[in-house]
Amino acid sequence: MTLKRRDFLYLLTASVGAITGGACQASGNNLTQPSPTAESPKIAQTPGPFTLPPLPYEYNALEPHIDARTMQFHHDKHHAAYIKNLNEAISKYPQLKNVSAENMLRDLSKVPEDIRTAVRNNGGAHLNHNMYWKIMSPNGGGEPTGEIATAIKQTFGSFDAFKEKFNDAGTKRFGSGWVWLVRTKAGKLEIATTPNQDTPFMQGNYPIMGNDVWEHAYYLKYQNLRADYLKAWWNVVNWAEINKRYEKAIG
Repeated sequence: MTLKRRDFLYLLTASVGAITGGACQASGNNLTQPSPTAESPKIAQTPGPFTLPPLPYEYNALEPHIDARTMQFHHDKHHAAYIKNLNEAISKYPQLKNVSAENMLRDLSKVPEDIRTAVRNNGGAHLNHNMYWKIMSPNGGGEPTGEIATAIKQTFGSFDAFKEKFNDAGTKRFGSGWVWLVRTKAGKLEIATTPNQDTPFMQGNYPIMGNDVWEHAYYLKYQNLRADYLKAWWNVVNWAEINKRYEKAIG
């Protein structure tokens, strides 16, 4: 049976509510949205220390590689829902309101047990997406530059070899998750994947760059062809931002 686009969008929005326990209602579950070609609007923020960062470009800025409608749903619905859930989870523990998501995830044993899973899932998602928006750019793509280019060549032999291994790992990541280039605790560059919204910080590794391979990141344009999305993504990679992250990782 052919699934009409209208029906698919309805099911996609419904699935967000199911996954996040209705969190999307707070960020607006209405499909009547501002034009996705417009600049990202101000999203109603939920009370708490964590806020939804604005996109650093317009919804349609990464086309044709990532479409405007996907960017709108991904940022305004999914990321907003993760922040709502994270703020709600820590609201009963005032001592956590001044603790960064990164520090909480570096040692989850210090997070109260009753909210540990919520912090892991939603705090990880918030960190991962904060990075994801920044390491993409309408002026991105091409060969890496700067120190990260040298490090990639030294570790993987060439950029093409790195890209092939990165895409292969992302394609083989079963279910939802992320594919990463990390700097390990031992100071080495490695390609890694994590399930769901887990972050490399949880293993003591520093995420230099990562690509979201949850279906909501690509399904409206690429459907089940995750490999095509992974290949297209290199056209929007922001190497200047990735160099900043690499410098921070080795600093």
